[in-house]
Amino acid sequence: MQILQSAPALQAQTEAWRQQGLRIGLVPTMGALHEGHLQLVRTAAAENDVVVASIFVNPTQFNNAEDFRLYPRLPEADAELLGPAGCTALFMPGVEQMYPTPAKLRFDFGALEHVMEGAFRPGHFNGVATVVSKLFHLARPHRAYFGQKDLQQVTIVRQMVADLSFDLEVVAFPTVREADGLAMSSRNRRLTPADRTRAPRLYQALELAAEQLRAGQSAAAARQAAIDYLAQEPAIQLEYLEVADAQTLQPAPTQPVAEQSLAICLAASLGDVRLIDNVVV
Repeated sequence: MQILQSAPALQAQTEAWRQQGLRIGLVPTMGALHEGHLQLVRTAAAENDVVVASIFVNPTQFNNAEDFRLYPRLPEADAELLGPAGCTALFMPGVEQMYPTPAKLRFDFGALEHVMEGAFRPGHFNGVATVVSKLFHLARPHRAYFGQKDLQQVTIVRQMVADLSFDLEVVAFPTVREADGLAMSSRNRRLTPADRTRAPRLYQALELAAEQLRAGQSAAAARQAAIDYLAQEPAIQLEYLEVADAQTLQPAPTQPVAEQSLAICLAASLGDVRLIDNVVV
């Protein structure tokens, strides 16, 4: 596995691969890798000739400076995991490589930016779109792989790809979970032992709402049942829990429409660790 640290080096390598007719898969990450990331890499390796994984903790998508400071950084351990998973080249740039000058372009995703993560983390998706578009230009992948845990991010990236006519396929991979249901996340390693035992309640609340929807309950009733369930654990500070159209992520209608897919999405904090999760029904 190659390790590339400069933008020109990545561009030169991916251009050489394209001239050889090789298909390129890209797995963008912020590091502190877990099994969810590795499954993305394995899938990319199975579906492409070469795989680029990137590790870059992107400062422009953090609203909270302390969250950025505390985000886990384990580059050596990450590199040891990626090769056996099928990664061909690891791109680990510094901030000066990704932002040689401060970005002035601003993305506006309309209604998508005014719900859930967009509402609670203003500017977050501008940072995501900026860094992902840079990675697409540098790596020129045929396919790019993202986890469904970040459902709103995947929706934003799909919109950007459509609007800017990027010649690539966005692949969303199902959320990978621990045995007790907790969605795998780099932030999980920051949970205290006590909070780690409480964290599976997030998934349990989502499943409760999903069961209610499948039984014909309204979106409002399913949402309230999940909120009430989480309220039984005072250590969980719920930021939002919404039932939305799975394609647009706009609030679900009062009564579900036949064959409509709904996404139940939440964000909550345990101590100083913010977690997100979702289930699509």
